[in-house]
Amino acid sequence: MITVRYFAGAREAAGVTTEQLGGPTSVAALRAALTAAHPRLADVLPKCALLVAGARTTSDDAQVPDGATVDVLPPFAGG
Repeated sequence: MITVRYFAGAREAAGVTTEQLGGPTSVAALRAALTAAHPRLADVLPKCALLVAGARTTSDDAQVPDGATVDVLPPFAGG
C-alpha cells in the first residue's frame, strides 16, 4: 500500500486529505490513478511536486515502493 497525502490546492481538488492506494507503482501510473479517482486533480497535478518517501521526484519512470508515503504539493506563494 502507498499513502498519498494532499496539501493546499491539491487537497481541495482531491476532496480528501489522505488515502491509501495499492502499490508499488511508477510515478506515471500513480499520476494516472490519482487523476482517474479525482478528476479535478487533472488541472492541479501537473503543477504539483511529488515527494516520494520524503524525496522530490521529477521522473515519471521513478518507482514508488510499497509502503511509501507520497506527498502531493502544489506550488506555494511566498517564502
